[in-house]
Parts: sequence; structure tokens; C-alpha cells
Amino acid sequence: MHQLDWTALVLFFLVMIIIGFWSYRQIGSSGDFFVAGGRLPWWLSGISHHISGYSGAVFVAYAAIAYTHGFTIYIWWAFMISISIFVGAFFIVPRWSRLRSRTNIESPTEYLKDRYNLPTQQLMAWSGVLLKLFDVGAKWAAIAILLNVFTGTSLIVGILLAGGISLIYITVGGLWADVWTDLAQFVVQIVAGFAMFFIVIDILGGFGSIFTLWDQLPDANRQLFNEPYTAGFAMAFLVIFFFSYNGGTWNLATRYISSPSGSDARKAALLSGVLYLVWPLILFFPMWAAPVLIPDIEDPSQSYALITQELLPPGMVGLVLASMFANTMSMTSSDANTISAVITRDILPNLSKKFTDLKRKQSLLLARGSTFVFTALTLIVAINADSFGGVLGLIITWFGALVGPIAIPMILGLLPMFRHCDAKAAIISILGGLTGFVVANYVLEVSQATQLVIPIAVSLILFTSIGWLSRNKKVRPEVNALLDKLHTDTT
Repeated sequence: MHQLDWTALVLFFLVMIIIGFWSYRQIGSSGDFFVAGGRLPWWLSGISHHISGYSGAVFVAYAAIAYTHGFTIYIWWAFMISISIFVGAFFIVPRWSRLRSRTNIESPTEYLKDRYNLPTQQLMAWSGVLLKLFDVGAKWAAIAILLNVFTGTSLIVGILLAGGISLIYITVGGLWADVWTDLAQFVVQIVAGFAMFFIVIDILGGFGSIFTLWDQLPDANRQLFNEPYTAGFAMAFLVIFFFSYNGGTWNLATRYISSPSGSDARKAALLSGVLYLVWPLILFFPMWAAPVLIPDIEDPSQSYALITQELLPPGMVGLVLASMFANTMSMTSSDANTISAVITRDILPNLSKKFTDLKRKQSLLLARGSTFVFTALTLIVAINADSFGGVLGLIITWFGALVGPIAIPMILGLLPMFRHCDAKAAIISILGGLTGFVVANYVLEVSQATQLVIPIAVSLILFTSIGWLSRNKKVRPEVNALLDKLHTDTT
């Protein structure tokens, strides 16, 4: 790393902290801290939703797939996310904003107590918090690998550095700090991504290389599906992404909850979907070209970091590294903010009455404290990431397979057609999905696509089947009232 690279990286971290303390002035209550007081502009929400779906794992685990398997990473990741968001924008997304405006929720799981019952809410809240410990830990581990390649810094130091910076600004500034740093991080990512794209294009011989590059790669690398990333694998992730990106991943639900209205939330979703459709084609091009530029890399997960060091001039390397940090910090800090909301609003008040009916300053202090503690725990998981199957194992196996069973009752519970799916359906579907995960991963010898699809398929079948069998039972009036409130925006 050149001195200019260090300067770019230090300035990036400094800007993140400054935004955090600047946002502090906009925080007067837990509602401001968790959901921006319901005043989040749709364009800022859309950019934040998009950038919160990235992490350093894109430049480590996904870069490795781009290096070894080619174009398929765009198909089963970015393209499937885009489709799922476009569909959800019309059926799911507006209902999140209406939940806040009609019921004053501040966390994605807060409405589950009324929709199902308290035990169901607690099961989903605890399960989601534990799941996010692994997911966020994987993101810290990924960015530490990148920092190690660039600077030689140990993995533990890299984890503590990235996590420590995020810990400061998200604890101080809440969601406002999160979304404004997302915007700054998006700008950094765009500048660094286009710089890499144009430099690689120039080295390969001009814009025609966008098409001729594939002739220099194995035939399988130009295919839409490349074993083990088959069409079945992509379809499994399409289902997972539908539930995840439309609110099953709680930090993404928070972007919609914080929107002023359902129509604003829909516009935010459509913007995010368009960005997923277009931007990864530019971002991943250097990763697809890496086998030509730097062939025979022993560890493909280091491919993007190595071509960055090889091709970019001093100063630009630091900017690209900053963009990688930006992606991870965006996702992890937004996760920490949302998980804090769940802990503060849904878990702690049911553990002790002293956490109920808190005054404004007390609730804000509790919000910041739970954010700090959760983030610290994710750093511990990151330091021990290898014990859970490494970065890719954490992201694809654990998160990909477990998010579905937790998200299905949460997302489908917003829709009137599933009004007969009660607490019994929700609990049985979650437990069934988790059982399916254990069986698929530790009992059966099946493909990776099957491992992914079994938990969410079992959960979906159980939830809908139990609801269908209960179709003649009377639905609680409060459930009908809740679902009716979510049909249209308030005037």
C-alpha cells in the first residue's frame, strides 16, 4: 500500500465517523434511532437498501466464484435478487411502511405479537438474532481477509478495525447515520468500481473485450449455469431472496418501515431492484477477467484484491479497499441497528418489566447499549469464523438455508390470503424448516441446491398447508383488523 492509499482509507474512515456524530443531532427518541422517525426519502431508502445487500464477501467469496465459474454468479445472485425485489415491490414492500404508520412499530418483529401471539414473536426474534450473529460475523471475516491481502494486517486486527469504526458511528447516530453513510459508501463504490472497470477494459483492448473476453475463458464460464451453481440452485436462491430482500432480512425491512408511505417504499424497492440488475455487470467484470489477467491463482478468494494491487495506481488502491470496507460496514451496521430494535422492543421487555414504559432518554440509552453489545458479539463470531465453515460456509450454508424458515411466517403473515395461518402454523413451519436444515446438512447426502431448498420448502409447505386446513376456522378480529389496515396508504 502506497502512502496515498493509506490516506484514502483513513479519510474514508474519518468521513464515516463524522457522519455518525452529525447524525447524532437528528436522534431524539428510539423512533428516530431505529426508523428515522418514518421520514426516510425514497431515493435514500432505495440506495441504502441496495448497498446494504453487499458486503466484503462479494469481493472474497463471490469473487472466487466469478474467477472459477464465470457469469453464473450474476445469474444466481444479482439477477435473482432483482427479480425478487421487483415482485415484492408490488405485493409486500408497501405493507411494511403501513405497519409503522398504522401501528407505530419500530422493529420488523414487533407486529408478530398481534399477528400471531407472544411465543411466536419470541421464537422468531430469538432465532433471527442468533442467525444474524453468524451472518454479520461472516461479513467481518470477509473484510479482514481483504485487509490482510492488501496490508498484511492479521485477520483479528482487520476484524477489530472495521468493526470498531462501525461500532462508533452506528451506536452514536442510529439509522440516520446508517443511511447517510450508505450514500457516501455508494458514491465510493461507484467511483472505485468504474475505475476498475475502465482500467481492465483498456488492458484487454477496448470495449470490444466485454464480448471477446469470454473466448479466452473456459466454455463453462460463459454459461448461465455452471455446476454446482445449476438452474435448481438459482431457483432455490430466487425463493430465498424473495423472502430475504422483501423484509425477511430485517435490516432491509427497516428501510421500508422507515419510508413515509407505502408508495415511497415501493419506489425505494424499484430503485434498488434496478441497481441490482445493472450495477453488478460492471462491478463483476474485473472479477470475470481475473483468470486472464492473473491466471493460476492458488486462492481464488484473493483474486479481486490481487488484480486491484496489480492494476491500479497509488491512491486508487486505497479507494477500492475503502469501497470494500464500505460494502461490509453498510450491511453490518444496518444489521446491528435493526437487531438492536428487535432486542430493545421485542425481547428485553418480555424478559423484565423494567424495560417497559421507559422514558425517552432511557429507551435511547437502551437502544445504543444493545447495538454496542450485539456488534461486539458479531466480532467474536468473526474471529472464530473458521469453526463455522469459513466465510462462504457461513453465508451460503447457514444464512441461505436458515433465513427462509424464519422469514416465511413474517412475510406471508402480511398478506390477507394467509390470514388463516395462525401461530400454530408459524411455529410448526419454523421448527419444521430448522429440522429440514439439520437433516439436509448432516443426515442426507444431497447437492448444495437441495440442501438450500429443503428447509425453505418444508417451512413453506407446512405454513400454507396448516393455514389451508384451518380455512373454516374463525380468524381473530384483531388479525383481520391488522391486515385490513395494510391494504392502502393513509390519506
